Amino acid sequence: MQMNNTENFNITNMIIFLYTKRKPILIITIFAAIASIIISLVIENEFKSTVVIYPASTSSVSKALLTDMSRAPKDILKFGEEEETEQLMQILHSDEIKAKIIIKYQLMQHYRINLNDKYSKTKLLKEYDSKISFKKTQYQAIEITVYDTDNEMAANIANDITIILDSVYNRVQKERAFMALEIIENQFQLEKEYISLLEDSLSVLRSLGVFDYQIQAKSYTEALTKAIETGNTHKAKLLQEKLDILALYGSSYNSLSQLHKKEIEQLSLLKSKYEEAKVDAYQNLPHKYIVNPAQVSEKKAKPVRWIIVVFSTITAFIFSIFLVLLLDNLQIVKEKLIREKQNASKLA
Repeated sequence: MQMNNTENFNITNMIIFLYTKRKPILIITIFAAIASIIISLVIENEFKSTVVIYPASTSSVSKALLTDMSRAPKDILKFGEEEETEQLMQILHSDEIKAKIIIKYQLMQHYRINLNDKYSKTKLLKEYDSKISFKKTQYQAIEITVYDTDNEMAANIANDITIILDSVYNRVQKERAFMALEIIENQFQLEKEYISLLEDSLSVLRSLGVFDYQIQAKSYTEALTKAIETGNTHKAKLLQEKLDILALYGSSYNSLSQLHKKEIEQLSLLKSKYEEAKVDAYQNLPHKYIVNPAQVSEKKAKPVRWIIVVFSTITAFIFSIFLVLLLDNLQIVKEKLIREKQNASKLA
C-alpha cells in the first residue's frame, strides 16, 4: 500500500513538474513542428517506378535447340531458379550497368553534383545507390525500383536497366563463347586437312589397283588358280603381279581405310560442336522475363510529409521533457554544491 502511494506521489510530482515547465516544452515542440513542416515542404517530391522480372534458364541455347530433347539439359523457355536469380543480381550491381545509366541520363548533372568536387564520383555512386535498388523476392523474382524527381525519367531508367542487363549478360557470355568457337573451328579445320591427307594417300593406293584387300585377295587368288589350271600363263603372271602389289600395300590400305572412317566420324562430331558453338556465339536471346514493366507514376512516393511532421514533433516533445529534467537536476546539484560549500565555510 505504501509502495502504491509512493508511485502515485512520484507520478503526481512528475505531472506537476511538467506542468510548471510547460512553456519551454511547448515552445520546443511547436518550433520543431513548424521547422519540420517547412523542411518537408522544401524536400522535392520523388516518384517511384518498379520493374518485376524473372530470370530465364541459363541453359545453352545450342544444346537446347540442336540437341535431342530427351538429352537437352534444360528447357530455355523455363523460368530460372535461385542460381539464375543470383547471377542476375550480381550483374545488376555491376559497374558497367551503373556507368551506362549514369552516362545516358547525365546523372551527375541531374543529381546536382559538382563535377569539380573532390569526392564527386563517391557522392554520385552514393546517390545512385539510394535512388536505384534491386531486391530478390521470395518467389525468385527481382524487383528493380527507381526513385526520381522526374516521374518519366524514373520509369525510363527502370526499363533501360532491363535492356542493359541483357547486353551485359550477352557480352560476358559471348567472350567465352567466341573463344570456344575459335578453338572448335581450328580443330574442325585441322580434322578436315588430316582427312584430306588420308584421302590423298588412299587415292595413290587406288591408282596402284588396291581398293579392298579382302575382296581383291579372294578374287585374285581364285582367278590365279583357274589361270594356272587352264595353262594361261600370261593371265597368271598378271594376276600374280596384282597379288604382289596387294600383298605389299593391302595392309596399309586397310589401316588407312579404317582410320579414314574413324576420322570421318570424328569430323561429324566436330561439325556438330562447331554448329553449336556458332549458335552460342551469335545468339542474342534475352536472359529475363519482364512480368511488370515500369510505368510513369502519377502520384509521388515520397516524402510522406505528415509522417515527417508527426515524427519530428513527437521526437522534439520527448527531447524537451528530457532536457528540462536534465536542466532541473543540474540546478538541484548546483544548489546542493553551493550549500555544502557554505556549510563547510561556516564550520571553518
